[in-house]
Amino acid sequence: MGSTFNILLVDDEVDVQGLKRVFLKSKIGNPITVARDGIEALEFMRGENGRERRPKPHPILLDLYLPRMNGIEFPGALRTDKDLRAAVAFMITTSKADEDRMRAYGHNVAGYIVKRDPANTFMEAVALLGHYLKVVEFPA
Repeated sequence: MGSTFNILLVDDEVDVQGLKRVFLKSKIGNPITVARDGIEALEFMRGENGRERRPKPHPILLDLYLPRMNGIEFPGALRTDKDLRAAVAFMITTSKADEDRMRAYGHNVAGYIVKRDPANTFMEAVALLGHYLKVVEFPA
């Protein structure tokens, strides 16, 4: 994964720490921005409320269960923003519910990953993201 990719993690502190450990173990040194919920993530992506705007592209790993703006509302907000609608978001969640999965894909998430065993799921998700970013061409 090239250093030009700025990864946005939108999740609680426990999962963020787990994901950061996996990125380190996988030797992925991309810049990582952490947001606690969808509102904070949008502020980073837009450079609002005193937050430094993160450069594009910014692939996103987000949880479904977030305060203020959850993991279904956030991709919905992305898709209605002409400047952010092309952002690539992967949902990483404990929810196995068909309704949640369908709603996430309805907002064009790139993937819906269920945390069955967090340590292994995080390793698999980071490997997937690493491979994805190596082979996919992003718009400027």
